Amino acid sequence: MERESMDYDVVVVGAGPAGLSAAISLRQLAKEKEIEITVCVLEKGSEIGAHIVSGAVFETRALDELEPDWKQKGAPLNTPVTRDEMHVYTSDKGGIKIPNLFVPKPMHNSGNYIVSLSNICRWLGEQAEALGVDIFPGFAAADVLYHEEGSVKGVTTGDMGRAVDGSEKAGFEPGMELHAKYTLFAEGCRGHLGKQLIEKFSLDAVSDTQHYGLGLKELWDIDPQKYEPGLVVHAAGWPLSESGSSGGAFLYHTEDNQVAVGLIVDLNYTNPNLSPYDEFQRLKHHPRIAKYLEGGKRVSYGARAITKGGLNSLPKMSMPGALLIGCDAGTLNFAKIKGSHTAMKSGMIAAETIVSAFESGDEGGSELVAYVENFKDSWVFEELHTSRNFGSALHKWGVWIGGAWNFIEHNIMAAKLPITLRDRKPDHKQIAAASESKPIGYPAPDGKLSFDKLSSVFLSNTNHEEDQPCHLILKDDAVPITTNLALYDAPEQRYCPVGVYEIVEQKGEPKLQINAQNCVHCKTCDIKDPTQNIVWVVPEGTGGPNYPNM
Repeated sequence: MERESMDYDVVVVGAGPAGLSAAISLRQLAKEKEIEITVCVLEKGSEIGAHIVSGAVFETRALDELEPDWKQKGAPLNTPVTRDEMHVYTSDKGGIKIPNLFVPKPMHNSGNYIVSLSNICRWLGEQAEALGVDIFPGFAAADVLYHEEGSVKGVTTGDMGRAVDGSEKAGFEPGMELHAKYTLFAEGCRGHLGKQLIEKFSLDAVSDTQHYGLGLKELWDIDPQKYEPGLVVHAAGWPLSESGSSGGAFLYHTEDNQVAVGLIVDLNYTNPNLSPYDEFQRLKHHPRIAKYLEGGKRVSYGARAITKGGLNSLPKMSMPGALLIGCDAGTLNFAKIKGSHTAMKSGMIAAETIVSAFESGDEGGSELVAYVENFKDSWVFEELHTSRNFGSALHKWGVWIGGAWNFIEHNIMAAKLPITLRDRKPDHKQIAAASESKPIGYPAPDGKLSFDKLSSVFLSNTNHEEDQPCHLILKDDAVPITTNLALYDAPEQRYCPVGVYEIVEQKGEPKLQINAQNCVHCKTCDIKDPTQNIVWVVPEGTGGPNYPNM
């Protein structure tokens, strides 16, 4: 069956902060310059925001530029930060509260807002549609299209209605081709098309390896007497310190007597027995977290990988016919633990570059080298440059020494140290053999503060059409048993935060079972698999989580 095609000036893959900001800016600039630019946005979730999960403390710098009257337009930024706390947990009960004076400046949150990023994206989608952007939720970009000379031509959406064996079911609909003069890839962290483009065009040839964290988050309704709107709590140390791992916890008092609680686990951890999900469940029993949650009710759960390598890990972001923007490239500022404002600005810079090219008579397919210069001239680059050592310092020296380095660099030296710390070992190569690693025993969930994975999947509203090809592909079916199980005790059973991977016995032999129905599209398996044998590709559109307020 022949595919239908549609032509646009610009196709945007992903309706997150970067993609929507690019689409809005394109239409704003087109109106300002009185030229016509057609724009469409593809979103694999069932609706805009369905797949968006983030802490989130939001800095408005990019939004102030994109939509200066966002308050009048009803943007869902309703809880300004009122107070910051920073802790280092030294044990399952103890901890030290760090005076604000000694907290690195980028981690201060005065002037920011506690938000639901999924709701901000829904609002941005409304602004984009009002400007004439075509938005197609439920359509997953499955493949990149190329012109004969090699430039990016656009994307193909995934087929709908294929059975698990690849055959066409009743009602089968082939994917559609979307052709564009320029395509913007804004898929978020570890975008599966972005990953292909980085490899095809060697975009990471001169950058350091990318680094990642896994963020796990829950929303809780809590006792109104324990609720302090605008309170931001961050913590490092226990429980991850027990295994020599790193990361950090957060607890944000958001709207309507709710708190967002979560844990970010750096995916450079070495012990294959570590389970990020179970570390998160342990965290909630720490007295400084539990005091807010006890007597409350958990209402939502989600997980997503975070691109955190920063400036040193940024790939080249331009290629013929396309740009990588936002977390598809890795623009998150890890020192601030924020990436929404930088992602938005990267999309706005992309829009400005494209409009300028069109004005000069560009007909598409070129490599927009001006984007690189425009990006370097922006405040995004300045932010990422001043924060370039933050994550590397913590990776090299841990919470205390790394934290001291970051305090000195940012609070005393004003981020002007003429030194760049390098962190070049990929996360998946950091894992050690099970025989060399300490076993980790996790307590059973109590059903009050801690919970099992299946009940958490239920709260994420995750669903996939069951009879469809598996979107978690093994390059070699034998590797999970011959290498991963034999050497690392099958760490995919533990690093997946929703129980997708299980080792089961079949005819007396161990076998990897993939429960793709549970997948929340966090991408951790694609990142952390020590053999890089697991490849995440898009399932049918609308599949995955449906986050209402994350």
